[in-house]
Amino acid sequence: MSLHQPPSASTPDPDARNIGPLELFLAFSQLALSGFGGVLPWAHRTLVERKGWLTQREFVETLALGQLLPGPNIGNMAVMIGYRFSGYTGAAAAFGGLVAGPFLLMIGVGLLYRNYGALPLVQQALSGMSAVAAGLVLATGLKMSASLKRHWRPVLFAALALAGVGALRWPLLAVVGGLAPFAIAAAWREQA
Repeated sequence: MSLHQPPSASTPDPDARNIGPLELFLAFSQLALSGFGGVLPWAHRTLVERKGWLTQREFVETLALGQLLPGPNIGNMAVMIGYRFSGYTGAAAAFGGLVAGPFLLMIGVGLLYRNYGALPLVQQALSGMSAVAAGLVLATGLKMSASLKRHWRPVLFAALALAGVGALRWPLLAVVGGLAPFAIAAAWREQA
């Protein structure tokens, strides 16, 4: 549920659901092991489209908050979602599910890469996976943008951030820190 909206018929009420720590652990384990190159597309598909635990807007808001906090976005989201549905135990279970499988898998992959990483076939496969991962992140971003209001201000701030980080190569923290106060002021002004 949004922090500024009461529950409604279209917004799931977390109190009405009984999502336990085991279910959270399994769901986040599944999406962590599905998300090579990034878990965000799989998190959206699992949490919004398949399980219906979050609405589109709740997902976008949780992701935005997860991006503002230190640490990996999806890790922050796992903790917030786990806590929302099952308290501290749920937060630990969701985060544990997110990191346990990939941790063990990466130990195995690291050992394989050490022995076979220099092979041309392996290098080509990694290049192909990078392109697929970038496409998945782009598709998810476009899907998430559908839930946002159509207005020129968000497009302007997105373009400024892209120009600052992508074209001018300024540090991400400096760009976000510089643009955030103006974006917040614009949003407040729009609501007033």
